Amino acid sequence: MKTSELETRLQGLSSDRGFEVYWHVRLAATGEELTRGGDAVLPSASVRKISIMMAALHAAAEGRLDLDQPVTIEKELQEGILSGVCQYMTPGLTFPMRDAILQMIITSDNICTYEVMKGFEIPEFTDYCRRIGMDRTTHRTRLPPVGLATGHSLDAVTTTTARDQVLLLQLILAGAKGDPAAIERLGVDATMCATALRFLTWQRFRSMIPGHLPTMTTVANKNGWGERGWMDAGIVFKGETPLYIMSVTTDEVPKTMPDGMPGRVAATGLIAELSRACWDALS
Repeated sequence: MKTSELETRLQGLSSDRGFEVYWHVRLAATGEELTRGGDAVLPSASVRKISIMMAALHAAAEGRLDLDQPVTIEKELQEGILSGVCQYMTPGLTFPMRDAILQMIITSDNICTYEVMKGFEIPEFTDYCRRIGMDRTTHRTRLPPVGLATGHSLDAVTTTTARDQVLLLQLILAGAKGDPAAIERLGVDATMCATALRFLTWQRFRSMIPGHLPTMTTVANKNGWGERGWMDAGIVFKGETPLYIMSVTTDEVPKTMPDGMPGRVAATGLIAELSRACWDALS
């Protein structure tokens, strides 16, 4: 399938879904990029945690964060948490910061996210994004706010663009392969890039970008959801070869679709369809 045909297919899938759809796709073999509102600033939800991970690894590379330092799960942090596993663990559980970063990625654990971020001012994470070229990504919270209205303002949450997320994943992939420009830009070495990539491939939530792909396809991704929609960003491999990098965000997703299905099902299913269209065209 030609690139133009793939773009037509993706645009067609995204039309008239009952909610807004934004995406950016990079074809790994050629570097060509396709987009649908890829520069639109939208809620990032837990996709923000990819850049938090890289900022934390950058701090570790500079000696400002010890990946072996103990993190202890305190009871007061377990109340009101909506994602992850540490909210269910016995208070006092202790593990290294490295494992907190891991849980932040693979189970989207918000207690661990707080622990990773708490030693830094929130603007430092935005500054890191600016350093690497994610010019439209802004971090605003350590823990995601609860009780927001469906139509909440962007200023209430961390925001990003699909293009920014594809850029970040492309840099991680290039850095893991030893590309000096990517390594310098990210401020971490190739080993840390490879660690970040490995963490993303251990993702436990696989209903979106990996959802319609062959079983056990390697996907390095981080997804999320918020009051306005569902989103995912990831690198899809065939064997050990990267095929495409994509970031998709759905917005203004209704709680219930006209056919009675939850909006969640429609949004996550569409993201899986978009990814499968790329797979069929490129694999």
